[in-house]
Formats: sequence, structure tokens, C-alpha cells
Amino acid sequence: MENTREILVTNDDGYSALGIRVLAEMLRDYGNVTVVAPREPQSGKSVSLTLDKPLMIELLGEHAAEGGKGSLRAYSLTGTPADCAKLGINMYIHEGRLPDLLVSGINHGSNASAASIYSGTLGAAEEGTLYGVPSVGLSVNTHDPNADFDGSLFYGRKVVERVLAEGLRPGIYLNVNVPAIPRDDIRGIRFGRQGLGRWIKEFDHRITLRGKHYFWMVGEFEDLDDPGAPDADHHIVDGGYVSIVPHRVDTTDYGEMERLGAEWTFD
Repeated sequence: MENTREILVTNDDGYSALGIRVLAEMLRDYGNVTVVAPREPQSGKSVSLTLDKPLMIELLGEHAAEGGKGSLRAYSLTGTPADCAKLGINMYIHEGRLPDLLVSGINHGSNASAASIYSGTLGAAEEGTLYGVPSVGLSVNTHDPNADFDGSLFYGRKVVERVLAEGLRPGIYLNVNVPAIPRDDIRGIRFGRQGLGRWIKEFDHRITLRGKHYFWMVGEFEDLDDPGAPDADHHIVDGGYVSIVPHRVDTTDYGEMERLGAEWTFD
């Protein structure tokens, strides 16, 4: 039986990262896979778009469906993760359809807590959600370029299967973070919220031999949650669980909108 599902894959680490390669191969078990990934690493780009220069695309390779696996076509793009998601979805639109699923990852590094605000991985997932495509950002809590993705693939499959079977509510995308420990040591999955935190001491100030001042962004993470808060996503991951946080494209605080409307008056 021909597999008719269409799955779009991107990331923010770039097309050559190991995480996206193992993810794309795994997703071929569920349908035909199209990869559109940044040519260069694009971490921290959130949902930024490239508006001031053309986007150059290159076909990296194609593989036909075989042995129960879907087909694979892979492209690199000189743009951000959101650019990649947008262009990939438009490729499908020109073919008269939308993808059944967008997965962004597997990101090298956690996107829990405040990292989710800056994340290009989640920016791509948010872009997919704007088009009505069920979208998931998947990350592992290590920046090791040769990370062990066994746990991420095992639990990623579980999430993908539920999303393909049941979909997601309109305007919702999932932020999935996996601890960087052996798969058998992962304690399961927990749903949580975006943890509270921020980065401090963020810039390393240096001076060139010619006396010019410059900065490298470094920083230390400051945890602002109560110690051990059980529903904070970064605490869930630290506890050995996979965290799943549903994020919304609509960031309006409706309760605060009503309160301000009732209490604030302007002449």
C-alpha cells in the first residue's frame, strides 16, 4: 500500500547536523519526507524571516520510497528556520496540498524554559502552525554534535504517532525536550509548562589589539522557578523525563486583557 502521508522536516542547526539526519530517516517510516533546512546554523533566530535578500535553495539528494519507507528529498536554504518552514510549505501548496506534519529538530540543546522564546527550532514549528500544519519541535538536552539520539527517536516516535493519529488543536504546537541520558534511564513523559528563567552575565567584553571593543554572547542560566517545581519543563527534563509543553501562536493573555479594559481608563 502506497504511503500518502507527507512530512516536512527542518531545524536550526543546519542541514548537516546529525540530529536532522536521524530524524528524517526515522520519519520515513510514517510517510514521504521533505527536508528544507538552513545551509548554516541558525540558532536563536526564533520566527525571524529573511526579507532583505533572495533565498538560495539547493537540492541535496533524493531517495525513492522503498522497503516500507517513504521517499526522501532534501534541500538546503540560505535562510532562517522559519524561512525553511515557509518555503517548504509553499512547495507543498504549489503541489496542491499541505504536509500532514512538520517536525523541527532533533535540536542539539535544550529548548526548555526561556530558550523556547529564542529558539529557531520552535520558530519553524510556529510557522507551520500558522499554516494549519500540526507541528512539533523536538530537542535533546546536549550540544554534543555526536549525541546519542536513541531516546529522542524512541520518544519522538510516540509523539509523532499520536499527532498523526489525533492531530493538534488549531494554533497549538508542541515543544518536546528529551534528557541526554541513555534511553532505558528515561523515566517517561510528562506534560508541563514553560519554565521560568533567564540568562545573566550574558556578554564577554573583549578588546582587539587595535583597541576596538567587542562582545561575545555567553551567559549563565538563572532559574526563577521554585526549586523542584514539578511542572516546569526544565525541571521535568532534569528529573529524567521527556517534557511536552503545548505552545500557542496566540500569545494574548485574555484575563489580563479583560482586567486592563475594566480598570484602565484613558481621557
